[in-house]
Amino acid sequence: MKLGIYVHVPFCSTTCDFCSFYQEKPQKGQIHDYLEALELEFELSPSCVDATTVFFGGGTPSVLSAKDLERLIRIVKKRVGENVSEWSIEMAPSSVKVDKLKVLKELGVNRISLGVQSFDPVLLDFMGRQHSVSQLTQAYERIRDAGFTNVNLDLIFAFPGQTESQWERDLKTAVALDPEHISTYCLIPEDALSFFARIPKEKRKKASTEVEAKLFEITWDLLGKAGYQQYEIANYSKAGLECQHNLNTWKMQEWLGFGPAAASQFGGERYANPANLQEWMNPLDEASLPHVNKERLSPREIFEDTLIFGLRMNEGVKKEYLQSFGGKVLVNSCLSFFKELVKQGVLLDEGQAYRLTDKGRLLADSVAVDLMCVFDEAEFL
Repeated sequence: MKLGIYVHVPFCSTTCDFCSFYQEKPQKGQIHDYLEALELEFELSPSCVDATTVFFGGGTPSVLSAKDLERLIRIVKKRVGENVSEWSIEMAPSSVKVDKLKVLKELGVNRISLGVQSFDPVLLDFMGRQHSVSQLTQAYERIRDAGFTNVNLDLIFAFPGQTESQWERDLKTAVALDPEHISTYCLIPEDALSFFARIPKEKRKKASTEVEAKLFEITWDLLGKAGYQQYEIANYSKAGLECQHNLNTWKMQEWLGFGPAAASQFGGERYANPANLQEWMNPLDEASLPHVNKERLSPREIFEDTLIFGLRMNEGVKKEYLQSFGGKVLVNSCLSFFKELVKQGVLLDEGQAYRLTDKGRLLADSVAVDLMCVFDEAEFL
């Protein structure tokens, strides 16, 4: 079983209203205290020597100075062994600096995820982003000049009032930069309440289902023609350059999370760290791990999550995996559900696997909800 390491760096210079991840503006001394506590957490945690991927997320890891980034990476490198093949870090365009890139490159980081969100100056202003279009281009050029050959661009769509032509321009601009990977996230109102709250009421209406579907279809068509293979609902890459860290998570392998708000799935258990910097640090000061909401995972729970996330990936769910599960009642219920989705044109039966059709990918969230209902009903059979 593969092991991924996720390190949450909670600091951001500003809070984006559309972001639901835990973050804080760094106060004096906080970054130093965070790094001290992070080192303690690694020392107290299970062995990480079998890790194959490391992902620094946030927040905005790149708000750290070059010196602090160096310490951050060395803390992790000291504990993870020699098997890590993918070192990823999220960066904001406004904090991409030459000295930081030099440190990242020298210490082995080999994948950068750049938080673009949009190339449209009107939308950037609408989102309250701190960078301009020219800063985006400059940041990307600096990353390439520093020698990085695996770059992801994050984009968001389905903003209130966003047109098809605006989204198409964003995609074409991203493709023209020739990154190895592109992530496209549909704005979810429930995760962006602050964003919607500051919009005038007459402009607050979220994109309709029909508009969202059209934007999805534009994405599939344009990126597919440009040579980017969709491998998960929101993710596209050139051949062989899928994000291995995320694949590890979606395939229900193991991962250890470090830092406030980081989650873990390890040793048959699932748990999280408090989404508060001080509450995360306090137990560490007493040489205790700050884990909360710990639960022992049953084979059934792993099976259910594997099916739900498996359907989000273009490779789908292998029939061999379905048939290997011991709970025959649940398996038969899932098979009946899948066969009905095949009849509806939502799912493809490809002999060895079930996977969503284009129609099914548009309905992926509702398919997941319906599948969870199948699991619940099977408990009483």
